[in-house]
Amino acid sequence: MEWLTPMTALYAGAAAVPLLLLMYFLKLKRAEQIVSSTLLWKRAVQDLQVNAPFQKIRRNLLLLLQLLLLLAILLALSGPVLLMTAGPAKRYVLLIDRSASMNTIDVETNRSQERQSRLDAAKQQAKVFIESLRNKALFSLQDESDQAMVIACDDHAKIMCNFTSDKRQLLSAVEAVTPSDGGSSISEAVMVARAFAQSPGEETNNRSARNPAQLVLFSDGRIRDVDQIALGPDEMIFNCIGKSTENIAIIAMQARRSFENPDELNVFATLANYDTKKATIDVQLSINNDVQAIKTVTVPPRKAQNTSADQSGKVAVTFTLTYTRDGVLEVRQLQPDCLTCDDAAWTILSPPKRLSVLLVSVGNIVLETALKACPLARLEIRSPAEFDAMDHSAMSVEQPYDVIVLDNHVSNQLPRCRYLVFGRPPAGIDVSIAQQLENQVVIDWRSRHPVLKYVNLINLFAAKCNKMILPRDAEVLAEFNESPALALVRRGGNVYLLAGFDVLQTNWPFEPGFVLFCYNATNFLGVQSGASQLTDLQVGQPLIVEGLSGGISAQINGPGLSDKIIKANPAGVIRFPGTNRVGIYSLNIPDQSIRLFSVNLLANRESNIEPVREMTLSGQTLEARADSITRTNMPVWPYLVLLALLLACLEWLIYNSKIRLK
Repeated sequence: MEWLTPMTALYAGAAAVPLLLLMYFLKLKRAEQIVSSTLLWKRAVQDLQVNAPFQKIRRNLLLLLQLLLLLAILLALSGPVLLMTAGPAKRYVLLIDRSASMNTIDVETNRSQERQSRLDAAKQQAKVFIESLRNKALFSLQDESDQAMVIACDDHAKIMCNFTSDKRQLLSAVEAVTPSDGGSSISEAVMVARAFAQSPGEETNNRSARNPAQLVLFSDGRIRDVDQIALGPDEMIFNCIGKSTENIAIIAMQARRSFENPDELNVFATLANYDTKKATIDVQLSINNDVQAIKTVTVPPRKAQNTSADQSGKVAVTFTLTYTRDGVLEVRQLQPDCLTCDDAAWTILSPPKRLSVLLVSVGNIVLETALKACPLARLEIRSPAEFDAMDHSAMSVEQPYDVIVLDNHVSNQLPRCRYLVFGRPPAGIDVSIAQQLENQVVIDWRSRHPVLKYVNLINLFAAKCNKMILPRDAEVLAEFNESPALALVRRGGNVYLLAGFDVLQTNWPFEPGFVLFCYNATNFLGVQSGASQLTDLQVGQPLIVEGLSGGISAQINGPGLSDKIIKANPAGVIRFPGTNRVGIYSLNIPDQSIRLFSVNLLANRESNIEPVREMTLSGQTLEARADSITRTNMPVWPYLVLLALLLACLEWLIYNSKIRLK
């Protein structure tokens, strides 16, 4: 038995008990009356004797009941807790998974016909666990109280509360955990928990002076990095939450304009079914909330093989329409299910635009042919001398070209534009050439970057290239074995896509990916970089806008955001990393039109909501608890309050019965 607030009861008892007894000691004040005889007033005389000060109190059942009632109330105020466990104090780290799959609404509540999300159920179980922690009390034989720490985790770990025995603080930290649509990862959370559990200077001879904290995970088990975690025996307790497997998700979506006819819009989407039954559903395409088309498709069920590979049933949906304006395009599946954040996907449409490109070269037929294969509105070819003779000041103002391609030409002055540079980089952009290299092959590249999307560089070989020394803010897209091969540099409002080699000194023109690279590069520089933004993002990918005035303020709105103020850094770049919910985000910059961004889930692992009750962590099998968390201690104060009420009723009955007998 522990007493959580014994001093409160002692203070209340010191004030209440003397007052109660004083009521029986005090002499009543009576008015004096002259009577002929006191024979008829024996009871009055006895009453006078009893109420005389400092007289012995007679046996009084009402006084006894009132003392017992007061004692029960005082004991309830002292906060007695009946412990079901014994042993020394422990430390716990509560890991609460708040990833997208934890937003699944499939956990039954105490109320009939109502369900709650897995995250709400996890928070509820975490609160029960916290209430069961042992406190250090005045009359307890324990030396210390149990301590706990709360960490919320999705793609990253967020510390909600450091180690403490304050249950109110822990409960507030659990309540403050908000849902996210990100992925599920706990390796960072485990690393953070171990770092906080082992304080600096706490080790002696490589041995911790305190017992390691026990990890308590509340999750549905849909964790992608379990193979990166090594745990000791009984270091983690896994509480698996969730039951349902029924979910239909959009796991891929893309909208592209036709090369031949930019007014024609092609939309591709892939739907996945994670249930064991096939589903016939309607898929809706809308632009700016106006429904454009609806298709009915049948999605096959998931395969029955019990393997770690994705076995969901998939179907592709294609829409083709003519649309010449900008707007927000949405693809949505209309069948209700337990998880809503993957029922729709969005993309930001730009008006059809034909690019104007200027090629500065001396008879490079290979590069000229590749650019002519791209859907450009205009391709002009100028020699280096003709380009240098142009009015660069006027070009900076009028900007007649969307992209300028420099083929082995270094100019002393360049107009404001976006550049694709082959060979030696321009001067004045903080890029230097250390030496000439020979026989270089590509060893790595960023295949997900828009410039290199669907471009395979595995066979790219350069007989000669420049070893580029890049500034710290440069973005390397591909690397030779001794130098960057492709890089993005932004300087003075210009964007430079640098290829540190002469294309004629490589085998790239003979690869099918070269024409695709030219298309991606011109489209990225002319459209996306020209607008200084990438509009289609995934959950957690930062929203970036460049080319602004340094320190300018803007307002951002989106899911869970309302007129949030963000400022550009001194370089004129706005970077907002808080895109942890799916939907449309709008950025309002003064004196500019509103810019829209779409954030999509498109994550097969998170859309597969089937709970995983057995995880393998670096070869060690971790099974979920068979039962849900229940309290390991029992507060006694409700029973004491009930006893006080019963005593009050009994005292009232006895008092009224004496009055009737009189």
